[in-house]
Amino acid sequence: MSVATVVLLSFIAGVVVSVVTAPVGVSGAVFLLPVQLSVLEVPNPAVTPTNLLFNVVSIPGALARYRQRAPLRSPLTRVLLAGTLPGVVAGAVIRVLIIPGPQMFRLFVATLLLPLGLWLCLRTYRRASRPTPAPPSNRFIVAIALAAGVVGGIYGIGGGSLLSPILVGRGVPVNTVAPAALTSTFVTSVAGAITYLLLAIFTAGHDIAPDWTIGIVCGLGGLCGGYLGAHLQPFLRESALRLVLGVLAIATALIYVTQALS
Repeated sequence: MSVATVVLLSFIAGVVVSVVTAPVGVSGAVFLLPVQLSVLEVPNPAVTPTNLLFNVVSIPGALARYRQRAPLRSPLTRVLLAGTLPGVVAGAVIRVLIIPGPQMFRLFVATLLLPLGLWLCLRTYRRASRPTPAPPSNRFIVAIALAAGVVGGIYGIGGGSLLSPILVGRGVPVNTVAPAALTSTFVTSVAGAITYLLLAIFTAGHDIAPDWTIGIVCGLGGLCGGYLGAHLQPFLRESALRLVLGVLAIATALIYVTQALS
């Protein structure tokens, strides 16, 4: 594949996933993983810091749009960061030292995303006939954020891809979750990328450093797509946003299972 083709595909992929995922507070990195692994052929575990690099470049576009409507330094943002920051560092170390192989990579993410996507879709359909659940406690949010940070550090998804549907499913409004989850994902992605760069210096024998070209070009596409997606968020139904995210999670999980078993 020529360099020009790689650059074009990277940019288009970044735009498409960010337009769809930014309105619900997700960076889109989790949905780039199949493209980077199978189409762009980014090696393991370099695909993880490449996705974190995508987050670092792409998320400011969506945040710039959200900042026009609400402050980014909300109480929810601070609670999320309390869990995701230590989690992403731990996840990066686990990824490099314990599970660098591609098969476990795909299967683990599939087992995580498939039930999450199904749960979110079911809650979307049942929400109209059930009372709104009580907002989760800060202790619950920190615990979930810590787990999401570890997974985000392992697989380069920053944590927002997991935090957003969980919090929305627990009854927190999308317009509150989206900017907080994206801000948390941005900060933890910076911390995670730095952690991987340090691991690349002190650990030999693995492809740990990011693919800078793919990460930056995907990120530039995500910068444009994220700004547009955040602009469209007030005009989209909350139930539709939850359903889209759930379907995307299920589809990604099935792709991972197919690739892991092939």
